[in-house]
Amino acid sequence: MLKDRVLTAIALLVGLLAAVFLLPASLWLVVCAALCGAAAWEWGALARFEQGLRVSTAVAFTAACALLGWSAGLGSGQLGGAGALVPLYVFSALFWIFVVPLWLRGKWALSNPMLASLVGFVVLVPTALAMMQLRTMGPWVLLGTMAVVWVADIAAYFTGRAFGRRKLAPSISPGKTWEGAAGAAVAVLAFGFGILAMLGAELQGGVAAIAVVLLAWTAVSIVGDLFESLLKRQAGLKDSGSILPGHGGILDRIDSLTSTLPMVALGAVWLAR
Repeated sequence: MLKDRVLTAIALLVGLLAAVFLLPASLWLVVCAALCGAAAWEWGALARFEQGLRVSTAVAFTAACALLGWSAGLGSGQLGGAGALVPLYVFSALFWIFVVPLWLRGKWALSNPMLASLVGFVVLVPTALAMMQLRTMGPWVLLGTMAVVWVADIAAYFTGRAFGRRKLAPSISPGKTWEGAAGAAVAVLAFGFGILAMLGAELQGGVAAIAVVLLAWTAVSIVGDLFESLLKRQAGLKDSGSILPGHGGILDRIDSLTSTLPMVALGAVWLAR
């Protein structure tokens, strides 16, 4: 199991680096749309869709990503039309900041197919579009954004294993602890300020603001993780899929990214104005 997990992780990293650095914008758009479609297929399992609805959802989400990304100019490597995606990013941010905490508290279920499809769209499509946009801004922009989430996940895991005592959400994800969350926050702060120092950034009086952003980033990534954990528990599934040996499904790998990437993309558009 560990061997499969390590080999899959290496293969995923190599594949991601090759795609991010080598593919033209048009093919990167196709990759992101395809990933969205595959994730939508897994989402259908979490929502307990029938086979036909799972297929149609996957096809519709793939097409929506491709059309929206191309209309925004991301398929040709242009950022001029990214502003058109702002409403979708804002809707995503509102969902994660205000709706999901209530969802986790109330442990709502995806019982209505129409509602489940709408929620799936809000979770998956902005994420894929953010991957297109951030990569268009620069490969390192996308990788750096994803690295923050990876650092949080890894730190939370090992800190929780070593020092975890108080459960963060025992009825949703018994393995997560407050100590793990604290470890994730410390690691992200160290990583974020370390990168800024390497880049020679002039922080001046912005240290507190940057720290708040990094801490919020960490918190939102944890919320994304917990949200998928709740849906899997309600669906009676250990993993969202089995396409990645030792890792489960695509949703299992991007759960924390679904809540963070659209917000980063939104912030990037806002700062560029």
